[in-house]
Order: sequence, then C-alpha cells, then structure tokens
Amino acid sequence: MNMYACKNEDAIYFDKIESDFRTPFFRDIDKILYSLAFARYMDKTQVFSCKDNDHLTKRMIHVLYVSKIARTLGRSLGLNEDLIEAGALGHDLGHTPFGHVGEAILNEISLKNGCGYFNHNVHSVRLLMNIENYGNGKNITLQTLDAILCHNGEIVEGIYKPCKKNKQEFLKEYESTYKDKDACKKLSPMTLEGCVVRISDLIAYLGRDIDDAIRMKLLKWEDVPENITKVLGKNNSEIVSTIINDIIKNSEGKNYIKLSENVYKAISDLKDFNYKNIYYKAYTDEERNLLKTMINTLFDTYMEDLKTNNKESNIIKSYLSNMSEDYKKNKIERIVIDYIAGMTDDYTLKEYNKILKTKHNNTEVQNEI
Repeated sequence: MNMYACKNEDAIYFDKIESDFRTPFFRDIDKILYSLAFARYMDKTQVFSCKDNDHLTKRMIHVLYVSKIARTLGRSLGLNEDLIEAGALGHDLGHTPFGHVGEAILNEISLKNGCGYFNHNVHSVRLLMNIENYGNGKNITLQTLDAILCHNGEIVEGIYKPCKKNKQEFLKEYESTYKDKDACKKLSPMTLEGCVVRISDLIAYLGRDIDDAIRMKLLKWEDVPENITKVLGKNNSEIVSTIINDIIKNSEGKNYIKLSENVYKAISDLKDFNYKNIYYKAYTDEERNLLKTMINTLFDTYMEDLKTNNKESNIIKSYLSNMSEDYKKNKIERIVIDYIAGMTDDYTLKEYNKILKTKHNNTEVQNEI
C-alpha cells in the first residue's frame, strides 16, 4: 500500500459508532449505496434532459463511471479503494433535477431567500449529514464527506495535492460555501483518495459527454480539434485510457496526483471545447426559461403549502411528515430547497403539472426539456 494512502484506522466519525466486520469506509459505501438519494440518481440529468434516447448518460451512469475510473487509479497507486469508492458513489447525491441548469436556478432561489449559495457538492454533504435517515444523517466519515465536498470536476489542475484538516476545519470550509461565492473553488481534498475522486469526475465526463452530443447530432468526433485528439485520443475509450496511464506514470509513489504538461493542456482545451459546443447548446433559451418558471413555481407553491399546513401537498405528506423533529426546526425556505434539490426530472414535471391542473390550467408540460 502507498505510504501516503489513508489508513482505515485513521477514519474519523462525527458521532460514536459501534464497529462490526466492515472497515469504516466500506461501511460508508453501504450507507451511500442504500440511501434514498442514491436511488434518485436513476432519473437525474447528466447533460441532456428528457430526450428520447435510452443511451444518453443519466447521473447514475456518470457516478458509476467515476467510481470505476477512481478505483482503477486507486488500485494502481496503492490507495484506499474503499474510501475512493465511497467518495465517488456519493459525490453527486446533491445534484438537482435537470443538471447544472437546475442547480443555477436553485442557487438564485436560495440566494434570494437568504439560504446562501447552493452548490451540488455542498448539498451532497448536507444530504448525508442532515437529510438522509429521516433527517438524522448517516454518520459518514470525515474523509468520505471531504472527498465529496471537494470533488469539483469543473476545475482542471495539473497537480492535485491533499490538504490535511480536522473536523473543525472541514466544518468551517463547509459553512463558508454558503456565504462565499468562490469558496468551492478554493477547496482541496484532505486525502490522496479525495484527489483521485476529483480528477476521476473530470475523466468520466469529458469524452462521454461528446458521445452523448454525437447521439444528439450536435457534433462528430472529427470536430474535436487535432491538437486535443493527437494527445488524448479520438474517442472516449482512448481519452480515459490516456489520462489514467498519464496519472499513474506521474503520480506513483508520490504524495500528490499529477498530470503531464501536455495532457493537462489537452484536458483544459477539451473542457473548453465541450462548454462551447455541448453545454451551452444542451438547452435552448426557451427550455431554460421554462425550467426557471417550473422550479420557481414549485418553490412558491411549497412555501405556501408549508405556511398553510396543506397536508395534501407532497412536501408535507411524502417528505416533512417523515422527518425528525430536529430537521423540522429548519427554516421553511431551507426545507423547500432541500425538497426540490432531491427531486428527479420526472417528479419535477409531475409536480409542476399537478400545480397547473390545480390552477385550472389544462396545459401540461411534456417531456421536451
């Protein structure tokens, strides 16, 4: 095992726990795998929403790819694979319906209503600490929570070096993300395993998102600039293989995860290419406006339901009535944001259409986002 790997005996819990035959991080895997939020990965957007193609990547598939890539790196580098798998499986639990577009809309709502900035990585931690298990939390280890909090795959770096921290330092970082717009960009994982999860998130989506864009007829692999393909490869399989081998070659036996200069540059260029040619084109302005109307309508409706104690509303009937008394002490704006953030794409559409019908509007929004 790598001398810089996180050891099982160094696992840190926030609450006391009775040990059993499982190692701490293996237990984290079980808790995440059997969480309600994990099941909802199945119907959450990765890039493209509500499109009639069963081969487009959903959030569940992306998370499994991240897990596989991260464990491959972890095994090759002699790191703690259980910690890596726990961080990978949990890293996107807090993603909203309709991907990053939904996240941006919920962020606006959160700021407007005094709940701070909304970031999916932060909400993933909140889910495991404060929402899952009926509002009691799952008592996940500090190292796993930190890997999830610091997983930001949107930021490309040439070197990923862990930054040691204790429970108090972690909680301070976590709280700062609600107040400081740039706090998430400053986060560094406390373990090498967390660094592996972070780079694996990037590896998992770069080429796969191009495959999906090709299925949506937005582009062809031949459109990717030659200065990128000659370094990384001409398809997703080659890209994943190139980056993994480059990381292993440059990181073996080191206390950091490193990319070679040419691979780092090619990854940065490919991410920029994806933004211009895929992410900015994944939704039309009309679709974005519809999503904004939908999510804001849900927020306003649920706020009113909580204020009037409308027990027929699903936010009370299916959600709040099952939560702990401690959770119910949250301000209602936070409860509504928690509820909407946990929704799947289909459930968001169903709830919105139900509201339209309640208002005697027979127009339904179809799965055309």
